[in-house]
Amino acid sequence: MADRTKNEAIVLYPAPGIGHVVSMVELGKLILSHYSYRFTITILLTTGFNDTPALAPYIHRISQSHPAISFRRFPFQHVDTAPIRSRAATGFNFIRRNRHSVAQALKDISESSALRAFVIDLFCTSALDVATDMGIPTYYFFTSGAAVLAAFSYFPTIHNQTTKSFKDMDGVVLYFPGMPPLNAPHVPGPMLDRDNPAYWEMVDFCSHLPKSKGILVNTFDGLEPIPIKALGDGVCVPEGPTPPVYCIGPLIDEARDKMESSNETSADCLAWLDAQPSRSVVFLCFGSRGSFSALQIREIANGLERSGQRFLWVVKKPPSDEKTKQTEVLGDDFEWESLFPEGFLERTKERGMVVRSWAPQVAVLRKEAIGGFVTHCGWNSVLEAGVAGVPMVAWPLYAEQHMNRNVMVKDLGIAVGVEQREGDGVVSGDEVERRVRELMDSEHGKEIRHESLKMKDMASAALGESGSSVVALQKFVGSIITKA
Repeated sequence: MADRTKNEAIVLYPAPGIGHVVSMVELGKLILSHYSYRFTITILLTTGFNDTPALAPYIHRISQSHPAISFRRFPFQHVDTAPIRSRAATGFNFIRRNRHSVAQALKDISESSALRAFVIDLFCTSALDVATDMGIPTYYFFTSGAAVLAAFSYFPTIHNQTTKSFKDMDGVVLYFPGMPPLNAPHVPGPMLDRDNPAYWEMVDFCSHLPKSKGILVNTFDGLEPIPIKALGDGVCVPEGPTPPVYCIGPLIDEARDKMESSNETSADCLAWLDAQPSRSVVFLCFGSRGSFSALQIREIANGLERSGQRFLWVVKKPPSDEKTKQTEVLGDDFEWESLFPEGFLERTKERGMVVRSWAPQVAVLRKEAIGGFVTHCGWNSVLEAGVAGVPMVAWPLYAEQHMNRNVMVKDLGIAVGVEQREGDGVVSGDEVERRVRELMDSEHGKEIRHESLKMKDMASAALGESGSSVVALQKFVGSIITKA
């Protein structure tokens, strides 16, 4: 029987890194926007791996604006940097080392509140048994889309069908329920190599998805009907029942974007966009960490110049390891003029703007001038473009982005995909020019724009009164109240 003498609480546990934290905070804000009279939200945070200086001011801002959301920092935990471990394996091991802190936090919160649900990131699966042993209903929050959830749910089955590493299976096509066929080497990095401890962690994580009480997903019914049906039909988990899936998106951190739009660089690029014709500008941005070698930057510049299109391009510091396509150093303190072809910035200054490191993406995508978005296919970026009705050029770099790209291009028809060169993965200037022109000037581009605008309307409807995502949230809350 429910204990009405205590406050009711929901505890959220994101993986390390501000991106994961922001996603969980957005989930907490969504719950409170409908049920602030009923719940408080506590977010558990690790300390010692993937920390960033941006986290402390972000926590302070959320604590001030949403007093029903509190944060509990775990004690500093040592990171095991054994040389045999990849960064992913190191991170997974670090999270496991926090099991005792998770147990203590849940015990403390349960003493003062009626703890109705514990919601964890996939990478925090090591906490699932901790909460289950305490009798706390535990759910996953899956921050990618339903297609990737369907693939991950089926991954243990694919794992049992071969003894080879996917990185060695070039030319082999994998078939996951609910999503287009995928080249084996395009699975997310931690799944590529059976000799990497991270691979076996991913098998374990994905095997535990059906053991939860349910899975919250940052998507909406109209965006991904095919994988949502596959999940609902149970074909992604052949060995047993699939837990309830609650599509409660799109969740977008608009408040953070607005706050960061106040700096001088952001104001300049937004003002520049206001002076451009409607649907005339291509926006190129590759997430918070996506970056390229100097060679690739020159190829992009050549392609943009030859395309004749207006453009707003965010350029980050090239990575120290070009294969990662991720910068380790954030910020604009780097020499960049030498990265571009000689005279490029001068020749294109009347129709293009290049900014260092960062632009307020949500605000940019909603500007009338934006006609297309060249993106790394990170799921947050896909959702932000979908909500704004902006068609995309899909250029995946890492993580699950190749999976997202396939869905965007083949199932949804809201993007064109770039072709990457065999071997080094470079996209030529000719290919950049071709795809930008296709998106902005061709009949196919018009069709993609039409589909993107339909997606914008569906996203708005999903979050409207009695919309599919609102109904899904009600079902989730109903499940934790019923089980209380």
